[in-house]
Amino acid sequence: MNSNINYLPVQNIPAKRFEVQVGSALAELDYELNNDVILFTSTRVPAELEGRGIGSALVKTGLEFARDNQLKVKTTCWFVSGYIERHTEYASLYAE
Repeated sequence: MNSNINYLPVQNIPAKRFEVQVGSALAELDYELNNDVILFTSTRVPAELEGRGIGSALVKTGLEFARDNQLKVKTTCWFVSGYIERHTEYASLYAE
């Protein structure tokens, strides 16, 4: 499969997640909303989709959603934490 494909995550509001569907495989970034805080709880990318930038696309979409909606960010997900450490333009979104 072409690794240069741009994957566009969609928000699945009832399931409380951002997701990318590729064939029968589903990659997910789960979240919980509480007032003005979004808590990212886990990122899951199936093995057959790893290495394509899908996890990063999910996190970027989630963080942009937070920014666009004036939400503060908390996370219990190591992948989200690592993404923010590497992309410091999102550090100001962290909730105190």
